[in-house]
Amino acid sequence: MKHLRLAVLPLIVGLASVLDPGDSTPPDEPTSRDETRTVPVDGGAYTSVTARGLAAMLEHKDFHLVNVHIPYAGEIEGTDDFVPFDQIEQHIERFPEDRSARIVLYCRSEGMGVTSATQLVRIGFTDVWNLEGGMNAWTAAGGDLLNIDRSDP
Repeated sequence: MKHLRLAVLPLIVGLASVLDPGDSTPPDEPTSRDETRTVPVDGGAYTSVTARGLAAMLEHKDFHLVNVHIPYAGEIEGTDDFVPFDQIEQHIERFPEDRSARIVLYCRSEGMGVTSATQLVRIGFTDVWNLEGGMNAWTAAGGDLLNIDRSDP
């Protein structure tokens, strides 16, 4: 029986490493569960992400980053588009056609982002994220904002 236990031990250790391979978090995901929370919405939910979590995601950016704040108050580097929070449905063509594609929204302080995230979830988008605390939280965490003249010539 002693030999059987010794022979089974390597199998158990090997199985444990397959079942728990360590940190299997993809590189584009925040590294800590503390960096995100799920926010329920009628028809689904969106993910709220901290500034630190978004910074980790931006290292391997594979999502559509949208500034929904009006009026323009700066932007996070890597921003793909600007859609006013109160015109989401009127500009739906500016969002990915694939409703399961990841979209990350932000505004100055979070309110416009929450409104936009809720609206996108309600119209069928399934991987919507919002920057918790907006650009205010981003800069408080040490992030930089770009200030680009977005006025028409």
